[in-house]
Amino acid sequence: MAVSTLAILCSMSISRSAQDYLKHIYKLQASSGTVQTSILADRMGVAAPSATNMVARLAEAGFLRHTPYRGVALTEQGARVALEVIRHHRLWEAFLHQALGVPIDQLHGEAERLEHDLSDELEAHIVRHLGDPLLDPHGDPIPDHDGQLVGTAYPTLASAAEGQRAAIRRVPDEDPAFLRYIESRGLLPGATVEMRHKEPFRGPMTVAVGGTERVIGFELASKLYVELVD
Repeated sequence: MAVSTLAILCSMSISRSAQDYLKHIYKLQASSGTVQTSILADRMGVAAPSATNMVARLAEAGFLRHTPYRGVALTEQGARVALEVIRHHRLWEAFLHQALGVPIDQLHGEAERLEHDLSDELEAHIVRHLGDPLLDPHGDPIPDHDGQLVGTAYPTLASAAEGQRAAIRRVPDEDPAFLRYIESRGLLPGATVEMRHKEPFRGPMTVAVGGTERVIGFELASKLYVELVD
């Protein structure tokens, strides 16, 4: 994985939006396999014909395999580009948070703007400054310099039994309001919580965090990925 991978895109006069498409296809593909163009359009916030046009261009360039009526999947070349953009994004988040103290709810938006502009030299400086981090501030794994992404599949806090303790490891990164809320409740990665009580039928839950009991909803608990503690 080198800057030359992204340089291929630039030399072909494909816009930065192409990199965003590859990044989002990678994430969607990781969770659902082959990605339908309609789902991709929704994720990108564009009309279906726009997504279809970009998919055709990326497939022609060798970054995608597109099977009509079945969806798209990244080629090895497309995955390399996607992982490099993801690496840049998460390194920027880590740097902005640790070095500059940017609040966690602002990191994703800032990194979205910076992820396409990171030279090998500046990347090396950031890695040295941060000590080659494995995770970004939201708990997402950072692909290594060779484009390898090793993540851990965690259960959600909603799955914890009453009386069980859990360490929060990963939270969603794209909703600033959600991040501000869980930060105000002490539920960011690194926090340890105890499940005190669970109402049935996906009802509210009472958890203890930082010596304080808090009531949270099932939906919120389902977005907090945790490592269960014995």
